[in-house]
Amino acid sequence: MTDRRDFLAGSAVAPLLAALLPEARAAQPAARGHGVRPFALSQVRLLPGLFETAQALDQRYLRSLNADRLLHGFRVNAGLVPKAARYGGWESQELCPGHTLGHYLSACAMMGASSGQADFHRRVAYVVDELQACQQASGSGLVCAFPDGDTQLRNAIAGRSVTGVPWYTMHKILAGLRDAHLHASNPRALPVMVRLVDWMLDATRDLDELRFQKMLDLEHGGMNEALVDLHALTGDPRHLQLAQRFSHRALLDPLAEGRDTLDGQHSNTQIPKVIGFARLAEATGEPHYGRAARYFWGTVVHRRSFATGGNGDAEHFFPVDETPKHVSSGRTMETCCTYNMLRLTRALFSAAPAVGYADYHELALFNGILASQDPDSGMVTYFQPVAPSRPKLYGSPERSFWCCTGTGLENFAKLGDSIYFHDGQALYVNLFIASTLDWAEQRVRVRQTTVFPDEPRTRLAIDAATPTRFTLRLRHPGWCPRLTVRLNGRPLLESVDPGRYVEIDRLWRQGDVLELDLPMPLRMQLLPGAPDIAAVMTGPIVLAARLGAKDFGPGDDVGPDNGYWGHRLESNAPLPRLALAGRALDQAVRPGHAPLVYRTRADETGREVELVPFHRIAHERYSLYWKIS
Repeated sequence: MTDRRDFLAGSAVAPLLAALLPEARAAQPAARGHGVRPFALSQVRLLPGLFETAQALDQRYLRSLNADRLLHGFRVNAGLVPKAARYGGWESQELCPGHTLGHYLSACAMMGASSGQADFHRRVAYVVDELQACQQASGSGLVCAFPDGDTQLRNAIAGRSVTGVPWYTMHKILAGLRDAHLHASNPRALPVMVRLVDWMLDATRDLDELRFQKMLDLEHGGMNEALVDLHALTGDPRHLQLAQRFSHRALLDPLAEGRDTLDGQHSNTQIPKVIGFARLAEATGEPHYGRAARYFWGTVVHRRSFATGGNGDAEHFFPVDETPKHVSSGRTMETCCTYNMLRLTRALFSAAPAVGYADYHELALFNGILASQDPDSGMVTYFQPVAPSRPKLYGSPERSFWCCTGTGLENFAKLGDSIYFHDGQALYVNLFIASTLDWAEQRVRVRQTTVFPDEPRTRLAIDAATPTRFTLRLRHPGWCPRLTVRLNGRPLLESVDPGRYVEIDRLWRQGDVLELDLPMPLRMQLLPGAPDIAAVMTGPIVLAARLGAKDFGPGDDVGPDNGYWGHRLESNAPLPRLALAGRALDQAVRPGHAPLVYRTRADETGREVELVPFHRIAHERYSLYWKIS
């Protein structure tokens, strides 16, 4: 849409919008140390490999969904006859009906941009047209699928008892419309979004600050993030003001002061708020937003996360010194939390690029997101149990529609969003994923070929229309003791300083090829608060002990609703003990018959156990952690 770019050229919100619309600031290189920009999803394409396969499974599921069934409640509330029956699961319950439509809109918009397959953007256009028709038919800007219309939103605003999480649900719809505008260039999505927010502005106009903050005690997703993003698109100060009003001071203030008050709090209620804080730091320049976002990230990643990058038990944070008590739980590591921590990580990296952010992104992407998908059906997990001898449990195609179903739709539609970044003059290579990059502004293409992590290396081929000078910044991961780089077959450099970017500044020519070797030694990752419990890792990959599929058959690990997680396929097995017997880890854990397959003897019995990457575990029991001495 050329009109939005014309508006942005001289706009004060152009820097904020860069994270949403990378091409908007292509001609305005950022100063080094002042943030980087992601590439548009359409500029990155996945090549055959783990992630392209996962993307294809998501495409199949997205195509199987009937938009009219997701639109059922929206049409009913607008006084229109529904075109199809409502889906089951959470879409037919009182918690958040209609939330899946927002995720579906985001996922289809991003999948169309990521893959170039036009049918996904046609799906976006259909949904947006339907929502616009609902607005016109109702005479109101509100579009929602709640069974009692606007009642629960009005209850929340009035301070009355509320059924479900209405503002949380509205955030998903706003985010879907935003993504339809940004990734699918849909011309009607932004007007529908603006009109919906006009309804919100009018409905909350008379609410004083004290009552507004009280309303935010109830889960409300990332309302502040969606509203500051809308401000970046419109420049309307009312949208920024409402974003600030939707920033929950009960969380913001202690975080900005460097105080951890997260014990007992619902994890996925808090993380989306903090993404909004990170966005508001860009929009307003007010430092307390940025301090809060950075402190939260550091606290969760370094003190409150499991080895996979996931967090929480039964959806809640718990005291760090009680972490060992939670390794017997089957309700750890809600997948939505990992999805949102990755979104927060990407926002913080864009503002201040650092290898630590990219290392966490890699960890959580491989061990949390990739590991969440059933490689057969494409369905996703809600929780990923830490408890030994538990399996992963997956949603059903039409009877679940959990929050993690919705974020799962998005996870595999945007797998290329954080492989590469740039500041106009330097290209950052953050992830080792088979892909191509079209850096159109520099007339440069990059082709990354790799089977990482199965082999600890990657290859970058440069296709430059004319010789072009730029700096290539290659991530030297914290887990890699020695990074070796060859240029056109000859040794170029060796880095023995993990946790930094290796810089190569040169005139790049057509056909230049870089080869990176990234050895992945075995290591142990201690459980927070437990010096005698650890996970075994190789590089960024968590290795899980395979324990077989005892006591359950095909389909037993598929569940329709959240209550399923509390009692199915339970196990009271103790943590296995890693039989180190005074040996080094690489002596006790030996390579197996295939890449990233290892064998070890566990417990005093000497029982042999196979270890494989957690992302390969499906339809069997496993253990992530070991007792060590």
